[in-house]
Amino acid sequence: MAHDDGVISLDVWQVDGCAAFGAREQTCRWKCGSQCAHEAPNEGAVENDTFRDVVERFISRRGLLRGAAAVGVGLVVSRELSGGAASARAAQGGGSTLTFQSIPLDTTDRITVAPGYTSKVLLRWGDPLFMDSPPFNPFTQSAEAQSRQFGYNCDFVGFYPNPAGSDGKARALLVVNHEYTNPEIMFFGYDAKSPTRVQVDVELAAHGIAVVEIERRDREWFVLAGAPLNRRLTAESEMLLTGPAAGADWLKTSADATGTIVRGMLNNCSAGKTPWGTVLTCEENFNQYFANRGQLPDSDPRKAVHTRYGLPAEASERKWENFHDRFDISKEPNEPFRFGWVVEIDPYDPSSIPRKRTALGRFKHEATATVVGPDGRVGVYMGDDERFDFIYKFVSNGQADLVNRAANRDLLDSGTLYVAKFNDDGSGAWLPLIQGQGPLTAANGFANQADVLIKTRLAGTQMGATRMDRPEDIDYNPVNGKVYIALTNNTQRTDAQVDAPNPRANNRNGHIIELTDANSDPTATAFAWEIFMLCGDPAKDADVYFAGYPKELVSAISSPDNLVVDKSGNLWIFTDGQIGSGTLRMNDSVHVVPTAGPERGRLMTFLNGVPGGEVASGDLSDDDEALFVSIQHPGEGGTLEKPVSRWPDNSSLPRPSVVVAWKTAEGSKVIGS
Repeated sequence: MAHDDGVISLDVWQVDGCAAFGAREQTCRWKCGSQCAHEAPNEGAVENDTFRDVVERFISRRGLLRGAAAVGVGLVVSRELSGGAASARAAQGGGSTLTFQSIPLDTTDRITVAPGYTSKVLLRWGDPLFMDSPPFNPFTQSAEAQSRQFGYNCDFVGFYPNPAGSDGKARALLVVNHEYTNPEIMFFGYDAKSPTRVQVDVELAAHGIAVVEIERRDREWFVLAGAPLNRRLTAESEMLLTGPAAGADWLKTSADATGTIVRGMLNNCSAGKTPWGTVLTCEENFNQYFANRGQLPDSDPRKAVHTRYGLPAEASERKWENFHDRFDISKEPNEPFRFGWVVEIDPYDPSSIPRKRTALGRFKHEATATVVGPDGRVGVYMGDDERFDFIYKFVSNGQADLVNRAANRDLLDSGTLYVAKFNDDGSGAWLPLIQGQGPLTAANGFANQADVLIKTRLAGTQMGATRMDRPEDIDYNPVNGKVYIALTNNTQRTDAQVDAPNPRANNRNGHIIELTDANSDPTATAFAWEIFMLCGDPAKDADVYFAGYPKELVSAISSPDNLVVDKSGNLWIFTDGQIGSGTLRMNDSVHVVPTAGPERGRLMTFLNGVPGGEVASGDLSDDDEALFVSIQHPGEGGTLEKPVSRWPDNSSLPRPSVVVAWKTAEGSKVIGS
């Protein structure tokens, strides 16, 4: 069911996908500055193991290959480590809590959900958030107006009970990231070669984050415009750098001689909720906003670091440097070092200053998952969303206080950052990134811990971390104590890197890893891993694998991006790239799969997005009776003059939006029932 109508056929809105990872051309341009069209920053570096290298050797060592059947990769790894999918299901017992009717993928210009459910648009780009917010007018946009309205390209969605500690059944906060902008479908007559100052400043204001109060009435959720906790942070809002790298010379600029005060945050993709009720929002593809790396002399050590992080050698795609010197590396070579961090924000305190936690490292953060260990210390899992880059974990020195929220204010400023090494035998190790240990010495460019954190990618390479297929969201499952890692895709792997038992040289569909820290302790330094899912179309792809469940009984899926675990331990998966996967050619979707029991691996589709739009992220209410989903860049591939989507208002102006879905049928109201 849906509240809007209209169908746009596939041949009208499908555009050529980016050859690198199957995304649409405009996604590549505006999300990461067409980074996928260039050599991966970690290609040609130290030849660390790829994850596929590990899988190949792991299987070969045991003589477990049975011919050239590609499905053997996932199947053998899973059974070798877990004792077999069938035996695991038998040991768990019980049936799945997912009883809804799975729906087919589609290409329609409306949100579709499973039978017995309904959905509505809750927040649109430009919606007023405050009493003094002007109404949205696409013809008279301004930075001042946008800073008081819901921003663009919503990604992370986090549900926070209001007040803190309540059951959240009646009132809550939604925290929503505004990752990036698509100016060609924001402004009429946009000229990519020569944007105006007004357009650039509106884009700056459209980035950031929104905190919005919502209220439930008769099972339906509503936005409370003008509510006291509503807040907007943008790419111009003041923020603090904290932790070991704060005040380092490379963080100082002409505008900030202290190296501790930053203007704004950029490209906040996903995020994570802490047990003490803050949000850890993640700066991802910050590289695309900067320009003119090539004008630095080769003798400047900053140039090599900027190269490793993919900053453009010449003009940026967005041309923000035409109006703001801080985006011109030739004028402000240190400004990029002030981005690429995890930013902690207290949604319950509109006056609080966001803090960029440097102890968690600097890279293209996708999301975080924070887990309290048996001794009270916390582990924070993170992925670097780049081809051939790494998975990380931070372990705090101090213990979390879940009674006194304020006591955790500086918890994430002190601890140890680790990078993951996957071993052939299904084991793994978290390698500490500590200056002075191993190769992280002054002779190798790491004079202090600040250097390690500012140059985290280089430190991970030196330590021999395993190169992965674009690690995106990571989520912890408290029901089984395991960690799930979405590896979206990586088409840059060549035939020379793989063979029959490791068939995905052109990994368009991605996969999901199930990782278990020793004793399920997030502070442990050893782990075990297995492949949980090899994504694709079961009807076309021979190499798909769904935790051992019969592939003919599951939905197709490509490009897993964000993850959420419900109270029953089911894994909800939000996709980014099904339209460009090369196998599906369908709208992005929300899927869900049991992680235990007889139906472990049975993937089902719950919700479908719209043409050009990414189903970017989502969250469940604390009672699991509402699912909030962000729809990013609907209509990408067109312009306002020639739209390819008219969602959500059936107009020529597609608007990124957050939708909410709930059950209308009789019986349990839990999402998925």
